[in-house]
Amino acid sequence: MPAVSLIDASRIITESCVQSGAEVFVGYPITPTNLVYSYSFERFPVALPAPDEITTLQWMSGFSSVGKFPVTATSFPGYALMLESINMAFMMELPMLIILSQRLGPSTGSATTGAQGDLLLLRSSISGGFPIPVFCPSSFEDAWFLTHKAIETSFKLRCPVVLLTSKEMVMTNKSFDTGELVPLKKLYWTAPDEMEKYQSYYTNGKMVPDFIPLGNNQHQVRINASTHDYTGLIRKTTPAAMQNTKRLYEKVIQQAKDFTFYEFQDSDKHDILLVSYDITAEAVRESFNLLHAKQKNVSYLIVKTLIPVANEISEIVSSFQKVFIIEENLTGLLAELYFGNNIPKNIFRINKIGEMINPQEIVEEILN
Repeated sequence: MPAVSLIDASRIITESCVQSGAEVFVGYPITPTNLVYSYSFERFPVALPAPDEITTLQWMSGFSSVGKFPVTATSFPGYALMLESINMAFMMELPMLIILSQRLGPSTGSATTGAQGDLLLLRSSISGGFPIPVFCPSSFEDAWFLTHKAIETSFKLRCPVVLLTSKEMVMTNKSFDTGELVPLKKLYWTAPDEMEKYQSYYTNGKMVPDFIPLGNNQHQVRINASTHDYTGLIRKTTPAAMQNTKRLYEKVIQQAKDFTFYEFQDSDKHDILLVSYDITAEAVRESFNLLHAKQKNVSYLIVKTLIPVANEISEIVSSFQKVFIIEENLTGLLAELYFGNNIPKNIFRINKIGEMINPQEIVEEILN
């Protein structure tokens, strides 16, 4: 990429994937991720057009099982079709990256109108409430760095990871100096410690089992989407199988601190906190400057790892007298993720549907 260019986050994310070691793109074209699809066919070593989204995830699982890190890009309708296969990959412990660009819904919605409407879908992607890591860039710099961290986390945890973004982020061009983006380290599988007999889901006291790809000539490898024990054989509700299933939850929760990212601009007093994510973060940063120009003491928190909800995020939010959660949807999905249906009296929501939130609208809500 040239140093200074008119660019969108689709190209930045695609380039970050390739530099980070992703080897395969599999996709079915869908707005607003069409640009990721087209750029990927220019940049990935292997890029395949799938006939539909279900096939996309099945092919990705096949590539992952033989040690090739796969990426796809979709939006709500496509992600909904992928859910069964995402659960399959989660149970099999196959790393992969799913780029999800939000659009206005419900149903197929408006493909060219942005929104922030998919957060609670992502919270419930895995049956049983198991968390799938969700990263969310709030700037072009984030698109570069968080894509790399998402792939790194997927390798480390052996599970699918979602990079959540929006139509405005991936389709809007702006002048940007790509020379400021640091080169990324290529990520890859590390060979497990030497062992006499490999067992696919044996952790040897760790949270994540070692990985050997299918098709090797030294070890038998079983990859199983049904409830299984550490050998990879179906065991239903035996103690070993139940412990293995619990581990799928614990490996994400216990290591969440290692992949928790956020931007916290703290003021002298903990009076008012503005909380947001994704493209709305840009409006929050601007409203923060406008409010400080009016001598209003505010802080802001931009959340970049949305799921699982980290203890650090909860501690920051709970330390303020008033919290305004700002997002481009009608019902306040981030507020519900944090507080459920019983929103505390000191939590306020600023929401909008059909168009982006203007910084001045945030200022007016705070001053009123």
